[in-house]
Amino acid sequence: QLQLVESGGGLVQPGGSLRLSCTAPKSTLDYFSIGWFRQAPGKEREGIACITSSNGTTYYAEVVEGRFTISKDAAGDSAKSTVYLQMNDLQPEDTAVYYCAAGFGDPSPTHYNIPNFYHYWGQGTQVTVSS
Repeated sequence: QLQLVESGGGLVQPGGSLRLSCTAPKSTLDYFSIGWFRQAPGKEREGIACITSSNGTTYYAEVVEGRFTISKDAAGDSAKSTVYLQMNDLQPEDTAVYYCAAGFGDPSPTHYNIPNFYHYWGQGTQVTVSS
């Protein structure tokens, strides 16, 4: 079982920034693409970003493109790797529980946001944007 741990959520004012982290075992990023999803109350889970395992290609949902950046760090801690989601210019509609997920191999550009591609999920971290 692959364990993913998200952190970095919190309360931020509109226009503010947060950086979410998704920590996984060291070798994860060699084989698994990592996606970020979010789910607001009463809404379906929405795929917003992905970074592929093979070459680090990134995909973004239109609703976050230009504001959010996904990146990965596999060279730091010797025992784990981290994928980040830098979120800038946050707005109240970004309020949701944010999840990272790992899927084996690379998704196609049209499937990076499909939950069924991903095999493992973190527990989620709450992001609230409010004044």
